[in-house]
Amino acid sequence: MCCRLSITEWRPVTGSLPPLSQADWESEFEKYRASPEYKLINPHMDLAEFKKIYFMEWTHRLWGRVIGMTFVIPTIYFIARRRVTPRMAATLVGISALIGFQGFIGWWMVKSGLKDDLFAPGSHPRVSQYRLAAHLSAAFVCYSWMLLAGLSVLRANKALQDPAGAVQAFKKLQSPALKVLRGSVAALTVLIFTTVLSGALVAGLDAGLIYNEFPKMGVGYKPPNSELMDKFYCRKEDGSDLWWRNMLENPSMVQLDHRILAMTTFTAVLTLFVYSRTGRLKAAMPKDVRKGVTGLVHLVSLQLALGISTLIYIVPIPLAAAHQAGALALLTGVLVLGQRLRIPKSTLALVQKRLVLASKRPTR
Repeated sequence: MCCRLSITEWRPVTGSLPPLSQADWESEFEKYRASPEYKLINPHMDLAEFKKIYFMEWTHRLWGRVIGMTFVIPTIYFIARRRVTPRMAATLVGISALIGFQGFIGWWMVKSGLKDDLFAPGSHPRVSQYRLAAHLSAAFVCYSWMLLAGLSVLRANKALQDPAGAVQAFKKLQSPALKVLRGSVAALTVLIFTTVLSGALVAGLDAGLIYNEFPKMGVGYKPPNSELMDKFYCRKEDGSDLWWRNMLENPSMVQLDHRILAMTTFTAVLTLFVYSRTGRLKAAMPKDVRKGVTGLVHLVSLQLALGISTLIYIVPIPLAAAHQAGALALLTGVLVLGQRLRIPKSTLALVQKRLVLASKRPTR
């Protein structure tokens, strides 16, 4: 029973409260009954059942508001009291703006599932997979931005507590042997994020409900070419949009793409692990970086297991949610690893300044 379209309006302020009277509930239910989801999927739903799915969606929206307020209010306080640097202030304002924009994207996504003209005859009412991917990617970008900002603060504070040790650690990171590793981790970050977006398309098209076996898809390792490149998805008579329409709108092709990206990510992480244990790189790699690479192997293995389990058990909600959480954990792991490999110039300058000041202090 779908709940993502149970609230058919976007009221950023007044929507914080659920319907408080029987008349209000009847009004909300009447709006839902005008939606394609009710007409095609839940025509026998009564008011009691509607309340259940309404509260699921309302809780999600309320939680989003809570996240926004718990970030924006402290941001205003820290900036007003000048407790953060101008650079961090700009970061906090940027994240606050992205949180607000994320709420707008969420409604923009829901709105796409409320119009009959977006669905072909006989199709399943759903939100646009493009808008779903935009909503998920904005959430992941927002989280990543918060994570990197927090890590930079923690790293700077730790460095200032032991300036001499920090300078030595930064010198180790300047080793030429780490240059390729640093670039590889950056490329792996892009690959993981692309795989996440591919997963959003799978979810938006319900593509996980077909070909529920692994590693094969039906009788082979991929569906027939005629199914992967189906002219049904073309909107231009000359078929010039055949390739990209099928890549993004054909459930069979979208699932195959996600499988390929997922296995490529898994292979890339294992390759990175093997590479990090060879030659000069092994000797030059700091201990925390070595642990970060090993952690990625654990995370990607768990994520692969969750992905396969979600597929073969035909996408049960708990497994699907765990798989999405696994994607966030894997992205977290690669971002932390990239942060450990980065040489923060601003922090290095602060540490060097602290050492100079310490050297000028008169000894007693």
